[in-house]
Amino acid sequence: MLYSLLLLTFLLATGIQIFYYLFFFKRLADYDCGREKFPLSAKEDFPADLIICAKNEEKNLVQNIPRILNQNDRLHKLLVVNDNSDDKSLYILKEIQKKSPTFDIINLTHTKSGAVGKKYALSVGIKNADADVLLLTDADCEPLSNDWVGRMKAGLGDKEIGLGYSPYAAYPGLLNLFIRYEAVWTAVQYLSFALAGLPYMGVGRNLIYRKELFARAGGFAKHAHIPTGDDDLFINAVARADNTTVILHPDTFILSEPKRDWRSYVRQKRRHLSAGVRYRLRHQILLGLLSATHFLHYTSGIALAFFDITIFFTLLAVRLSVVLWIYRRILKKLNDPKMWLWIPFLDFAYLFFYLFFATALMNTNKTWN
Repeated sequence: MLYSLLLLTFLLATGIQIFYYLFFFKRLADYDCGREKFPLSAKEDFPADLIICAKNEEKNLVQNIPRILNQNDRLHKLLVVNDNSDDKSLYILKEIQKKSPTFDIINLTHTKSGAVGKKYALSVGIKNADADVLLLTDADCEPLSNDWVGRMKAGLGDKEIGLGYSPYAAYPGLLNLFIRYEAVWTAVQYLSFALAGLPYMGVGRNLIYRKELFARAGGFAKHAHIPTGDDDLFINAVARADNTTVILHPDTFILSEPKRDWRSYVRQKRRHLSAGVRYRLRHQILLGLLSATHFLHYTSGIALAFFDITIFFTLLAVRLSVVLWIYRRILKKLNDPKMWLWIPFLDFAYLFFYLFFATALMNTNKTWN
């Protein structure tokens, strides 16, 4: 009886996993992200404002704002919302502003009653934007190309939402490897599901959408009391198959600075994951089934190996072959092909991610930085 139950669970979990990779994730592996898909000839068609919310980011502002201001396709306006910083951020921003007429500073010295996270700061920035198209990133993010603005605008086209990709910078160590993998795995999911007509989130480090869409949706009002979700909960509420596009040209990548210690990473990840239970029900089911079958594939398989090791290794090899085939192609598009050799280890190690962050839904963190 136990053997039959384990075998059935292992077969179902493995089959569903393979289905996800071949039906959903293969779409990203096959996706055309060449230059012809995002022609820069469209760069003058419409203006765009870029909004950055910064809280005690003096070092990142010095490093990254000049790179953004030197984009080949000039922004209509760059708005930096200095959110109650108590370092030298405001002084640095004023010095940069002297050299750029398109650079605006919004200095917040208070927080709206009842507001949590960075949503209030971002809402203020959006309210002060003039252009219909809004680009969003963070102060600790750096465009990997001077054509980032132009390619993102071209990729948006006539859609209302454009989902970009933001990898983390590479440093030595297991933590950094896992953080980079987790960002890739997240991107594989939200980009693939968007390509399948089921967009459910974006990342605020690299996102573009229309201001009119934000106004029509009532901004962040429905989840203003939640510390996270200025990107994923908002996109989950407004994204549809016909108004959302994926923008994955290498020139559109934004490099983000990862956490350097486990404690900071865990705190950040718990905050991010706590928004997931507020996704639409179909998205929760889709993502929950993916996570559950991933976990059961390994746990039921390992238990089954005590009865029949041949079946365990056979199905393990079949799934892993599919995973490696899909990942090899995706990682080339994401400019991180060397990670491919680590996929078997990281795919298994993700089981501990599920276990460790099982309590993320109980998170009550009220900060955003």
